Amino acid sequence: MNKQQLIEKIASEAHLPKAQCEAVLNYCWETIKKTVKKGDDVKIVGFGTFTKAKRKARTGRNPQTGKAIKIPASWAPKFRAGAEFKEMVK
Repeated sequence: MNKQQLIEKIASEAHLPKAQCEAVLNYCWETIKKTVKKGDDVKIVGFGTFTKAKRKARTGRNPQTGKAIKIPASWAPKFRAGAEFKEMVK
């Protein structure tokens, strides 16, 4: 399912205009991204937790040449599914 299909599904289930659903969905995603960027967690009970995780510096390989390269430390978003969501997917 892509973003447009999700918006259409929400609009039909909630009996709301697509434009309104898209605006709310975009605002939710932007709020999650900004909050995680600051370093705070976003916990949605029954769904999961969005966090900011530190990646250590490491050595990788250039696939074309096989030469070792240094990959610097960085930050990355991380998602952990909640127990209810995990159970539903089983």
